[in-house]
Amino acid sequence: MKTPAPGRTHGIVLVLLSLAVLQTSKAQKVQNDIDVYSLTVDSKVSCRFAHTVITSRVVNKADAVREATFQMELPKKAFITNFSMVIDGVTYPGNIKEKAAAQEQYSAAVARGESAGLVRATGRKTEQFQVSVSVAPAAKVTFELVYEELLSRHLGAYELLLKVRPQQLVKHLQMDIHIFEPQGISFLETESTFMTNKLAEALTTSQNKTKAHVRFKPTLSQQQKSPEKQDTVLDGSFVVRYDVDRPLAEGSIQIENGYFVHYFAPDSLSTIPKNVIFVIDKSGSMMGRKIKQTREALIKILDDLSPHDQFDLISFSAEATTWKPLLVPASTENVNEAKNYATGIQAQGGTNINDAMLMAVQLLEKANQEELLPEGSITLIILLTDGDPTVGETNPSNIQKNVRKAINGQHSLFCLGFGFDVSYAFLEKMALENGGLARRIYEDSDSALQLQDFYQEVANPLMTSVAFEYPSNAVESVTQNTFRVFFKGSELVVAGKLREQSPEVLSAKIRGQLHRDNITFMMVSHVAEQEEMFRSPKYIFHSFMERLWAYLTIQQLLEQMVSALDAEKQALEARALNLSLSYSFVTPLTSMVITKPEGQEQSQVAEKPVEDESRDRRVHLGGGFKVLNGTPLFGPPGPPVPSSPFHRMSSRLVLPELTLRPGGASHDTDFRIKETTPTALPFAPVQAPSVILPLPGQSVDRLCVDLRHPQELVNLLSDPDQGVEVTGHFETAKARFSWIEVTFENPQVQVHASPEHVVMTRNRRNSAYKWKETLYSVMPGLKVTMDKKGLLLLSRPDRVTIGLLFWDGPGKGLRLLLQDTDRFSSHVNGTLGQFYQDVLWGPLDTADDSKRTLKVQGRDYSATRKLKLDYQESPPGKEISCWSVEL
Repeated sequence: MKTPAPGRTHGIVLVLLSLAVLQTSKAQKVQNDIDVYSLTVDSKVSCRFAHTVITSRVVNKADAVREATFQMELPKKAFITNFSMVIDGVTYPGNIKEKAAAQEQYSAAVARGESAGLVRATGRKTEQFQVSVSVAPAAKVTFELVYEELLSRHLGAYELLLKVRPQQLVKHLQMDIHIFEPQGISFLETESTFMTNKLAEALTTSQNKTKAHVRFKPTLSQQQKSPEKQDTVLDGSFVVRYDVDRPLAEGSIQIENGYFVHYFAPDSLSTIPKNVIFVIDKSGSMMGRKIKQTREALIKILDDLSPHDQFDLISFSAEATTWKPLLVPASTENVNEAKNYATGIQAQGGTNINDAMLMAVQLLEKANQEELLPEGSITLIILLTDGDPTVGETNPSNIQKNVRKAINGQHSLFCLGFGFDVSYAFLEKMALENGGLARRIYEDSDSALQLQDFYQEVANPLMTSVAFEYPSNAVESVTQNTFRVFFKGSELVVAGKLREQSPEVLSAKIRGQLHRDNITFMMVSHVAEQEEMFRSPKYIFHSFMERLWAYLTIQQLLEQMVSALDAEKQALEARALNLSLSYSFVTPLTSMVITKPEGQEQSQVAEKPVEDESRDRRVHLGGGFKVLNGTPLFGPPGPPVPSSPFHRMSSRLVLPELTLRPGGASHDTDFRIKETTPTALPFAPVQAPSVILPLPGQSVDRLCVDLRHPQELVNLLSDPDQGVEVTGHFETAKARFSWIEVTFENPQVQVHASPEHVVMTRNRRNSAYKWKETLYSVMPGLKVTMDKKGLLLLSRPDRVTIGLLFWDGPGKGLRLLLQDTDRFSSHVNGTLGQFYQDVLWGPLDTADDSKRTLKVQGRDYSATRKLKLDYQESPPGKEISCWSVEL
């Protein structure tokens, strides 16, 4: 390593300012002085273990010192393993140390008012690493960040998440994702929140049985928002999802360099009946959107219960109340009654978690004593709360102790913390002590979907009391090898180290319990054959399995520390710390000291944030962090400046009238705003129809359909040959759709669109997207795109394209678009589908040539020539003349 030249200094100063400062033209000019001329992302995934390297090269084009900032968002479960800066050929590395050893540098930086924590929680799944360095005129800097993570299987898929936010055009920008899975890749799909059709030309995907390569290499013109602007369109997430083949129920053992990993996820097992109690917080803090979304999620979750399941509901505030005195079967009658009960849950009062939890356990114990629990079934308690206990027993430690004693290892507890006012550490410990896990539910428009997704993870238990056994003469140490429950769509992973004199064959035995029977799986793996598989390929990084073993071991030790007693906790911490240092992982027990050039007072320290620290993220994200005189290479842009409320008004400005008058007993003053009503327009505005149908054989005339359907639920079209069905819920009073749903048979995907958002469901996994966000998702047999205008297109090769549009012009609401309609089969049907069979146009009305008759499947419809807005154009739309029909 080269040493810095004497007297040469490069200061690292992290300055956080508000968005307003960066909006000055001077700051913009300074930002442009730092040119990012190369940005590469190289991610190698070997047997689910991902090794990602981010390399950014910048040059200072100014004639004075400028500050360059490297900013990267990485997955929360990832461990940073290396960071370095190369300045004029001199390397300044980051050194990973025990947290206590780095405390001196950390404290000194805080005392100086600098930001010592270079890693912050920034989202549901990500945390942000950021560091800045002063760059001399014409000098170049290379930043390199390396992190690693084990991809976990969630509802039938692994997900690799990459954030792409260069904030300027980059001459050489390239992303490469290499995936190697010896079991075979069963499906691969990509999704992006920034991709456009133009950018998609820069995306290539190649795949064979065991390997896949995804490359994204856009040119400068492809990165531009428009030819006349130098702004980049790249700003968001890039996701790769995949799953693997599982020909053997006993799983797959892979071996490399003296270490092995055993993946176990049998899919052919039958679901075990469950007894589940939902414990719902209805305290005053849940009032408003939280309780509304909880009710919405609970109603849908109840629909997903199996007829073989039993369930009950407990709602609590200052007191806890049961829906039924005993668990009841999930029959249609009971589920409907429970849904009515859930609809009536209202929020008020304090938070008595202790009594609610003990009541749930007592319900299960009573059912067990009365032999009402089916043989071989499992018991689950799902707690949802948004706050700390305020009524009854309020000491968190005492509540944890009471719950642990009551459950006594007999039931699994899952705790969901709604928002950031709840103590996540309290819930996490209580869940881990009782065989479950905790999850934070983020306050957002999709909170109900988050609750549903969590339930889907635990909805289908397949095995209980799962234990992995390996010969002691072959295996030296293994990670966790016993598991209380295995759920469908997940995966159990055991990694271990082989002994030096291990046999030629590694055998494994997996024992577990099904609904009514015990089961044992046995398998063998040939060591030499497995070693050879990983020896030569250039698309994997070697010794990855040893690092996978260390990563998994550390994660499990950290989890065990949460519920361990003091003496045991110290031993677990010592082991986790030793592994973190040995394998250079930035974990909650270690810190990375960023080396600074000579002449600087202190180094900076990067530390792994823990979940409860993210309670402050509302404050952090509110102002939109920016860096003075720097250009973040990756990272979120500041919040958009709100548009003026008079943005779309004419030059004639009408101010509201404000009236003040004495109020009632609870308010000193009553403010009433009275808007001055503008003069009525002489003509009614042209409306956008519910649907515009391009008809077969009609090149000019189009059919505009307005629904006046007496039934709310409408089967819009169904084509069994195409494997597509479109239904909608039409609000007659408002003349608009409250939702439209498109269901595909192959691939099995459902898209549910409402004015709030779009929800795409695949393999019981929900993904929510806000309207007018860019989306580009490619999966086998289906492409889903959405643009900034709010146009969502669902297209398949040689099939009809279904379009959904959120129209915010006159007649605001959802609209349905159909493209490539000549590809409908002869079996298409439905309210709209009927127009794609035998359609006959009658002659023009002799008395009024703006009217004619349309005969569809032997039924006559009156069609009238009218002016309508074509919503396929950007708002306010384009006026067209079309034949209008009411159905």
